[in-house]
This record gives sequence, structure tokens and C-alpha cells, in this order.
Amino acid sequence: MNVIGIVGWKNCGKTTLASALIRELARRGLTVNAIKHAHHSVDVDQPGTDSYRHREAGAREVILAGGQRFAIMHELRGAGEPALKDLLARLGPCDWVVVEGFKTHAHPKIEVHRRECVQAPLYPEDPSVVAVAVDYTADFQGPVFDVNDVAGIADFLLNPAHPERYNYERESNESAS
Repeated sequence: MNVIGIVGWKNCGKTTLASALIRELARRGLTVNAIKHAHHSVDVDQPGTDSYRHREAGAREVILAGGQRFAIMHELRGAGEPALKDLLARLGPCDWVVVEGFKTHAHPKIEVHRRECVQAPLYPEDPSVVAVAVDYTADFQGPVFDVNDVAGIADFLLNPAHPERYNYERESNESAS
């Protein structure tokens, strides 16, 4: 399973780039899954629905299934937030996983940073950033892409000269947060 993270600060373009990259990889015939990390309480279920009532009654997992899709809701019930590797293990087979967020984990990442982002870039302190996507000239020792060069970023990821870089099973130093 090839994994690439899209990281950066809030409102700097992570979701825009992640969505565009997913679209580009899928357009090239690849199967793509995604994981989105959120720092706030996430609930895809709504009060009053049957599945919500099942969770509230104490079910640890509820599958909501229909003719177009299914969703698994898993209640942590006091357990710690799952590690990225545990979430990746739950995904179905695919060519690529695009992970948005999880910026403190050690998976390979592309940082999105724009001029208007008030926080400093992450890459000077994060050795797992393998490339940056920016709207300015960045002082980065690896590949630097224009934030809108989605095809170039996809070409970089699919370059056969370094495919092992993104195979997450080979990564062994994921941090705890």
C-alpha cells in the first residue's frame, strides 16, 4: 500500500490539494483510498437516526449500509485515538492512500504552504516531508512544486525511481501522536 500524506496548517490548502491529487491518481486508473484526520469531535451520524440510536445504546461499531455506500462508525469509548497504521490496516486494497492531516506521524508527506499562512512551514523540522507544494520560492532540499501542479506531483509520486519511499509497510518509526 502506497501512502502519501498531505499536511500543512489550517486554511493553507490541504483539502484542495488532497482532493485534486485523489482525482488525478484516479483519472490515471489507480485505486485510491483516503484518510482525513480531524482535531475536533467528528460525528458523521445525526441524532435521531437509527444508527445513532444504536451507538448511543452502546454498540462499539455500527455499519450503515445502503445501495450506494456503507460507513462503519466505531466508538472509541474512552480508548485512545487510533494510530495511522491501525487505520490503514482497516482499509480495503488499493494502489494509493492519500492521508490528509496526521502531521506529527512519520509517514511520507507533502507539505502545502502558502504565502498567506501565518505559521512557519513544517518541513524544516520534519524529515518525513518528501516534497513541498507552495505558491512562493521555498528553501527546501527536495522537490518543490507549485501548489497547483497536481499532475507534476502525481508524476513525482509515480516515478519508478523511488517507489519504495511511499510503501507504508516499510515505515517503522511512526510517532505516537
